[in-house]
Amino acid sequence: MFKYRDEQTAKKILERIGEMDMDVRFMHICGTHQDTIVRFGLEEMLADVGVHIAQGPGCPVCVTTSREVADAITLARNGVTVTAFGDLMRVPTTAGSLFDAKADGADVRIVYSIDDAVQMARDQPDKPLVFVGVGFETTAPSTAVPLHKDDCPENFSVYSCHRICPPIIQALFDLGENRIDGFIMPGHVAVITGTGMFQPISEVHKVPQVIAGFEPLDVLMSCYMLCKQLKEGRHEVENEYTRLVRPEGNPTALKLMWDTFEPVDRSWRGFPVIKKSALALKPQFQDHDATKVHEDILKLAPQVDEEAKGCRCGDVLRGLIRSEECPMFGKVCKPMNPMGPCMVSAEGNCSIAFRLGPKRY
Repeated sequence: MFKYRDEQTAKKILERIGEMDMDVRFMHICGTHQDTIVRFGLEEMLADVGVHIAQGPGCPVCVTTSREVADAITLARNGVTVTAFGDLMRVPTTAGSLFDAKADGADVRIVYSIDDAVQMARDQPDKPLVFVGVGFETTAPSTAVPLHKDDCPENFSVYSCHRICPPIIQALFDLGENRIDGFIMPGHVAVITGTGMFQPISEVHKVPQVIAGFEPLDVLMSCYMLCKQLKEGRHEVENEYTRLVRPEGNPTALKLMWDTFEPVDRSWRGFPVIKKSALALKPQFQDHDATKVHEDILKLAPQVDEEAKGCRCGDVLRGLIRSEECPMFGKVCKPMNPMGPCMVSAEGNCSIAFRLGPKRY
């Protein structure tokens, strides 16, 4: 691991970038990349050689909408056991959070995998249980496994908040709010999808993309590769993360995902409805689809505001502002009192800036 943090190699890469005399703006689509950039001070180093990094919509919990969280809260308050990963529990809405529902007596539980949730459902056969599935192509296959194996008890169902990456990149171009000269693409997604999924974006929009790993040298090298493409007039999908990402990805995981889910239109936090950007269970799995099984309960979900008044999480996710530019950041909004999901998740831009940024709050 430490060879990917070598100081002398980092200086050489930065020197090579500086020799190209660039003034460019790249965007990443991954909270873990943001963690690396802030934790190791890469933002300042890259800015010194003309490379500016914008934060993008790369945090799965952050892009989950308030409406989806409100649906989960409604299920919990109406006799359904709701299970989810820990970050989602604290996401605030104008109807409260899942932890608020738990404090009021609802059965809300943190799990580390869907297997935990399936076992919990087996242990309580007389009470319905819902697993809230959140994440990109990285985690969707694991949600699909017990469903595809027909290994779920009758009282178990999934509320899918899974999303896929290419449509959100298209949405950024459709909105036209940002100057984006290139993309640092998420290596963990590409481990599953391979490299070809991103190719249409480069072809249509003439923009280079580099799939990157998560160590400091991975990020610096991906920036060098993007700059080199721009200097040479190329717009391709290149793979910096060759130690894990193969061109074909993981065909077994991909087949499992597409055999279980189908793409549907859905809004993302900070974005309008994006076509074919989310994953819903196919009709053959409707007996375990929470939107079908608990349709009557979900009709009781309250109307919620997308953001708390003054929260600019959506603007952060679209790369329009830095976290520190939100008027609530570090004042009203802190990890122990989050106003939006970007301050909740470990992959959230605001949480990363608060915990690891040059100014400690």
